[in-house]
Amino acid sequence: QVQLVESGGGLVQAGESLRLSCAASGIIFRIFGIHVMGWYRQAPGNQRELVATITRDGTTNYADSVKGRFTISRDNAKNTVYLQMSSLEPEDTAVYYCKCSNPKNDYWGQGTQVTVSS
Repeated sequence: QVQLVESGGGLVQAGESLRLSCAASGIIFRIFGIHVMGWYRQAPGNQRELVATITRDGTTNYADSVKGRFTISRDNAKNTVYLQMSSLEPEDTAVYYCKCSNPKNDYWGQGTQVTVSS
């Protein structure tokens, strides 16, 4: 059974920082590995959008809106992906979802709420 456990969300003021974590487990990951790990977010009334992704060899990709403020990283030994968010803005308020991809499928976490007050 696949599990993606997210943590680190919360309520902060604009300008502050948060660090999200997502730990993936399950036999499918032990057999096939995790090729791409990423974070997506969805604000009320909006579609889910890409925030950042990172490949197994460390290649990263960021949405323009978070470049220079957010940093994605991963620990392959722990099957864990992190999102360090700095200089948070009210526009960053959303539910943040972790996604793991391998040749078998895409797997999503349950989401963690990030709220940034002005």
